[in-house]
Amino acid sequence: MTTTVAPLRAEIDPADRAANLSRAFVDASALEILDVAINREFQGEIALVSSFGAESAVLLHLLAQVAPDTPVLFIDTQKHFAQTPFYRRKLAKELGLTNVQDLLPDQREVEAEDPGGDLWRSNPDACCTLRKVRPLNTALSRYGAWITGRKQFHGGERLSLPVFEHKGDHFKVNPIVSWTPDDVEAYFEAHQLPQHPLVGQGFPSIGCWPCTHPVAPGEDVRAGRWRGKAKTECGIHRS
Repeated sequence: MTTTVAPLRAEIDPADRAANLSRAFVDASALEILDVAINREFQGEIALVSSFGAESAVLLHLLAQVAPDTPVLFIDTQKHFAQTPFYRRKLAKELGLTNVQDLLPDQREVEAEDPGGDLWRSNPDACCTLRKVRPLNTALSRYGAWITGRKQFHGGERLSLPVFEHKGDHFKVNPIVSWTPDDVEAYFEAHQLPQHPLVGQGFPSIGCWPCTHPVAPGEDVRAGRWRGKAKTECGIHRS
């Protein structure tokens, strides 16, 4: 069954527009949400941002069914586990994604702010800003909206995420926000999607190697990210 929503005027407040869309598509399927976002609401001005991490194959597989030529932005921090770029190439090829773009930090900024490559030790927030936030902000300046794979079960600031939101200068679309761990696992099995090589080694959430650790049974999915620190997000999802 297709959900419909009345046409939205261009002059409507962005936050209200996002709220209207969230109400209209709160019970819609991920495929329907992607279709309306890519082919109607934000046609020609939307990209998907993917870490090519533990659960990324689900959203990328869904995208491949709707519009495989959609820009997919991968933030290459130059601090990834070696398995992650390998997995990025493998998934892009197997799923037929034709527009995956690697975002690198500005090398002049890296030389000035992290010449020893160990900024993560003393200031992980600054490291994330240098290697993730700024490269993504630069790339997103070309778009009005972006798609994320965030889910409410990840906890923390994600518990109350809506399907559509407006933050800063962008709309954000969260097609699988209400999925559970069982939903994710079932989708992997149903479509025989390849797992990130580190998942079997106890990494349910995968970021850069210096700041990502294995998770013990029963721990929160993101417990291994910045373990021992108050930090829970890299910063790309903050206004």
